[in-house]
Amino acid sequence: MFNWLFTTYAGKLICTFFISMVPVIELRGALPIGVGMGLTPVTALIVSILGNMVPVPFIIIFIRRILNWMHRFETFSKIADKLEAKAAKHEDKLVKYETLGLFLLVAVPLPGTGAWTGSLVAALFDLRLKTAIPTIFAGVVAAGLIVFFVTYGVVAIA
Repeated sequence: MFNWLFTTYAGKLICTFFISMVPVIELRGALPIGVGMGLTPVTALIVSILGNMVPVPFIIIFIRRILNWMHRFETFSKIADKLEAKAAKHEDKLVKYETLGLFLLVAVPLPGTGAWTGSLVAALFDLRLKTAIPTIFAGVVAAGLIVFFVTYGVVAIA
């Protein structure tokens, strides 16, 4: 079964899609992995963007409930505190620049940024879905293009 994931075109697409949904790795890791498996850079970019966006609405809708549940247990409470502290670290950007701050948080392809962090911040600061999702999507596309051009350059488009 695992052989199918790495040897067929559909398997490579699915693998790239799911890798882009993983926190921390996200699109930044899925794009080069997809190309490394044999997808064209443009195909890997599109699949990575789509996969990276799948968890976003679920995080925004459910993260508060999950964090509240985590606080009921000592072990999980520490993790919840770290997640909340991570979101609070970006509060000044979000308050000062609003959607532009969220966009920049997601668009800059550095550790600690991305769609997962942007979704967490959006949820904890009560941004509405109709504002947060398009802003995060724009940030994911921007991050994807940055990774694309830094990794493959303009030559990959041709």
